[in-house]
Amino acid sequence: MRFCVFCGSNHGTRSSYREAAEELGRLLARRGDGIVYGGGRVGLMGRVADAALAAGGEVIGVIPEALSTRELAHSGLTQMHVVHSMHARKALMAELADGFIALPGGFGTFEELLEIVTWAQLGIHRKPIGILNVAGYYDAFVGLVEHAVREAFIREENRDLFVVAGQAGELLDRMARHAPLPIPKWIVPEP
Repeated sequence: MRFCVFCGSNHGTRSSYREAAEELGRLLARRGDGIVYGGGRVGLMGRVADAALAAGGEVIGVIPEALSTRELAHSGLTQMHVVHSMHARKALMAELADGFIALPGGFGTFEELLEIVTWAQLGIHRKPIGILNVAGYYDAFVGLVEHAVREAFIREENRDLFVVAGQAGELLDRMARHAPLPIPKWIVPEP
């Protein structure tokens, strides 16, 4: 399998974020799974890529030309795709991946995660989605989803479009067992 990893271009304040990114990279490589990611050499992006490469893993980067020319691109990847826009980046990453994992990150990570969950909700893909909830980083997000379910903005069955775990091994195991059955959003029962 090949997993698309969404994560921060910064390291964050906790060493546990860096350690989790490295652990995920090593674990995927040891399992024979490849990584597709945003192609950066900085932050958690660089950590997950470097750890996977050091463990002999495949790492494919997809980076927009504008970011590549700012010397943010990782130069030691298995393969690098330079694309013309952020939209093209996300589309190619989704095409190359068999599943998706979100590590801690900022606006870009949130946007990528929410888009891929939305695509699952709409039935555009049926690939597993996992959130590595390092040190409770995504607790507020999970709480927001639960609130949206209670308020009937997210269908109850769609809360299961992604799985959440605090450790990389546990997350990958749960993703392997997860079989989401997306129900297209436009089929909505009347209240």
